[in-house]
Amino acid sequence: MTHQDILLQIIDAHGDQSLWKNLDAIEADISTWGFLFTIKRRPVLNHVKVTAKTLTTHLIFQDFPSPGLTGELIGNDEVRFLDNNGKIVAQRLQPRSAFKGLRHFMYWDALDFINFGGYATWNYLVTPFLFLREGFQIAVLESGPGTPQAWVKLSVTFPDDVPVHCRKQIFYFDDNRHLRRIDYTAEVVGHWAHAAHICNNYRDFDGFKAPTTRKFYHSYGAAAPCRVRPWWA
Repeated sequence: MTHQDILLQIIDAHGDQSLWKNLDAIEADISTWGFLFTIKRRPVLNHVKVTAKTLTTHLIFQDFPSPGLTGELIGNDEVRFLDNNGKIVAQRLQPRSAFKGLRHFMYWDALDFINFGGYATWNYLVTPFLFLREGFQIAVLESGPGTPQAWVKLSVTFPDDVPVHCRKQIFYFDDNRHLRRIDYTAEVVGHWAHAAHICNNYRDFDGFKAPTTRKFYHSYGAAAPCRVRPWWA
């Protein structure tokens, strides 16, 4: 079976292409906390509403980091905060390049978090449908020891125009072809920040299936849980 055949099985298991093509955006209510928030001196997310655009890499945090503000990630190019009138109150261009220098080892400011949290959340919400875009390199790997034989293990290399933790990641799909794990390195944290991202508690949202709880096991600290309660716009 080719990787194209497997990818179609995965897409069908999470909904289907026709439903996906009719979506403009995905909305979700997310809560997440853990060691990274502590070491970077950022407040945890408690029922923050987000919107992930499906046709462009655009993630919107509503009433974040404070009521009346909207945080936005716009691809690789920009992160910003808008007030209630749509006026830009803070902005950073080419935000990934800002993750240099001593300060970023000590703490992240709000724009740093909008970049990291924005691209990460956007990827989590639109995967695996994201793989239908051009530019992805996908290969099927041997399941290997410790992985159930019926699971599928994919090596995925992301194109440069998609902001992501790291360009090459490993995705595991169970015998139902549901996403169960992602292995990656959170490079903006550090090249040593290896993570195993576990997906559980799948639910059906008007034909789309998505995990509603996630847990991140990092090489630099304890597991960081995340709860996602999406609905499809």
